[in-house]
Amino acid sequence: MKISFFKEDIKCILPGKKTKDWIKTIVSKKGFTIKDLNFILCSDEYLHGINLEYLNHDTYTDIITFDNSEEKGILEGDIFISLERIKENAIQYKSTTEEELHRVIVHGVLHLMGYKDKTKEEKILMRNKEDECLSLRQK
Repeated sequence: MKISFFKEDIKCILPGKKTKDWIKTIVSKKGFTIKDLNFILCSDEYLHGINLEYLNHDTYTDIITFDNSEEKGILEGDIFISLERIKENAIQYKSTTEEELHRVIVHGVLHLMGYKDKTKEEKILMRNKEDECLSLRQK
C-alpha cells in the first residue's frame, strides 16, 4: 500500500502522513485496497499540457485522474492537481486552500473507485461522497 506526493514545476509543502492516513481510511471504509497512488501537485500550465496531450482538451482544470488499476477493488493511479486552480476554487467556494486541496484529493480517489461527475445527478452524488470523506479527516 503506497501513497506518494510529488511536485512538478511549483514550490509547495507536500501533504504528509496525516493526509495519507486519511486517504487509507477512506479507501478501507469503501472496501478498496491501495496498490500505488501518486498525487502530483503542479501548475496550471503543466496540467493544461497534460490535458492537451492525453485528453485532447484545451481547457484548464483542477484535477486529472489516470486509472492504472488492473484488478477490481485495487486502486492504482496517478492524480495530477493544479495548485493554482485549487487556490482559485478556494476563493470561489469561500474555503481554505487546504480544505479545497483535500476535496480535490478525495475527488480523484473517488474517481478511481468508479464515481463519475458528468451528469447533474453524478455531480450531486460525487459532492455528497466528497463531503462524507472530508468529515473523516482529522483537523
